[in-house]
Amino acid sequence: MKIKTKLNAGVGLLFLMIIILSALGGWFIYQLKKDTQNILVANYNTLQYSRNMLLSLEEIERDPFSVKEFQKNLNLQSQNITESGEKEATRNIINHFSDLNKNRHDENLKSVIRKDIAELMQLNMNAIQIKSGIANTTAENAIAVISVAGTLCFLIAFTLMINLPSNIANPIRELTFSIHQIAQQNYRERVRFEGNSEFGELAKSFNTMAEKLQEYSESRLDKILKGKKRIETLIDNMHDAVIGIDENRKVLFVNDQALKITGLKKDHFIGKLIQDVAVGNDLVRDLIREIIDPQISKKADSELLKIFVEGKENYFEKEILDINVLPTGEDDKRFIGQVIMLRNVTPFKELDLAKTHFLGTVSHEFKTPISSIQMGVQLLENERIGNLNDEQQKLVLGIKDDTIRLLKITGELLNLTQLETGVVELNIKPAEIKTMVESVIAANQSAADFKNISIKSEIDPNLKFINADFEKTSWVLSNILSNAIRYSYENSNIEICVKNDQNQIQFSVKDQGYGIEEQYLDKVFTRYFRIPGTKADGTGLGLSISKEFIEAQGGKISVKSEIGVGSIFYFSLKA
Repeated sequence: MKIKTKLNAGVGLLFLMIIILSALGGWFIYQLKKDTQNILVANYNTLQYSRNMLLSLEEIERDPFSVKEFQKNLNLQSQNITESGEKEATRNIINHFSDLNKNRHDENLKSVIRKDIAELMQLNMNAIQIKSGIANTTAENAIAVISVAGTLCFLIAFTLMINLPSNIANPIRELTFSIHQIAQQNYRERVRFEGNSEFGELAKSFNTMAEKLQEYSESRLDKILKGKKRIETLIDNMHDAVIGIDENRKVLFVNDQALKITGLKKDHFIGKLIQDVAVGNDLVRDLIREIIDPQISKKADSELLKIFVEGKENYFEKEILDINVLPTGEDDKRFIGQVIMLRNVTPFKELDLAKTHFLGTVSHEFKTPISSIQMGVQLLENERIGNLNDEQQKLVLGIKDDTIRLLKITGELLNLTQLETGVVELNIKPAEIKTMVESVIAANQSAADFKNISIKSEIDPNLKFINADFEKTSWVLSNILSNAIRYSYENSNIEICVKNDQNQIQFSVKDQGYGIEEQYLDKVFTRYFRIPGTKADGTGLGLSISKEFIEAQGGKISVKSEIGVGSIFYFSLKA
């Protein structure tokens, strides 16, 4: 509970108790006043009137005004009849006084009147005694009720007096002690207040402060300086170019390799805004374009940068790292800057080019002997050359299959080297869709017949031609179809569909194989990737080359699959 809530509750309760006690006291005082006022008005006045009548009766013979005085008090008494029997006594006095007025010397009448007045006084004296008892009872009740209420209020007030100050004073005392400990450089001191009160929030802030003070006290300036120098030396001696900026894009450090690449001096970098440096340097402007404009595509980010350094062509891979730290005692990380790194991949690029040239040369050289082997196999299969026994036919068939596989691998490697060297030539012109599909089906029909697989095609009758490279697009469709045959079950169906999809001509090949697990769907177009557990032969290049061929023509290629149902490979080109 919040301290403010506790104080409001305590003070409010005390205020309520004061109001209750005041109300009870006022109510009982009013009752006592009412009882005493009743005695004064009803009985005391009657006694006073009776006394005056007795005095007037004694002087009635000597003083003529006594009759008027007696009559006056008698009239007042007639208007102040409040008790039982008082009316009859007053009437007797009136009758007897009337008789006395006729004979004022009659002592017997005077004696009778005195008795009547004494009876009237006795009635009121008895009434006074009864009403006094009622007033005493009211007073006793008042004392009892106020005593109980006062005791209850005292207990509540005493409880508040014991607990409320301690709830406030104890945390303050503990906090004061902890502050003294911090002042004495005991930064390990912590306060622990339970609950969600202001003291709990104060304890959290105090502990955060203590943790930071402890962190600062345990670190030494010499250690910080040595660590800073060590990091600077490490960065300066890195073979990669490194530029560090803070959250406001001000340059914090730059190593020698970055200075060599950009051709700038250190004082042109340090302490300046990176965008100001980029104004006079094209390379720096290219490096920070993703920082200035986050909307730039990731593909553009991943492209190698070709930079001439010391008269030599070098290739660099750029990487921008966000630096986020978790401050002591806080829950959320804070962005404090970025590091721009240029990794020199020139040696790897040279090795890759050498590999590409090697593959291109070897593949090209392999095609001639493989073609010769294929021609020799065809001659051996010709019966005019001579008949082969069963064992020889099996050997020739094996040689034929291996030759076809080698020729396909060689073709894929040649296509790959063309893609890597960037010398792919596209011959884009109107191509007949039906002819393309039929030629692809015919090229793969024997493989399908071997597994008793039926190939069906469905072409939108409104689609006749497509503006594409006939040879490369046919190669892609044939590669997808051959994969579908390879991974489909026997006695199944394969469907080739060509349709118009939002001004895009879409080719799709649907098989009835096992399917591809979801975790591998985004990897099947990666070079040399093969789904783990597959037993079919292949280089893992076909789909990668297909992707390159389709994207080179401005299209897209993708796959959908469901385990146990099959896969659908589809690519689309502009109509």
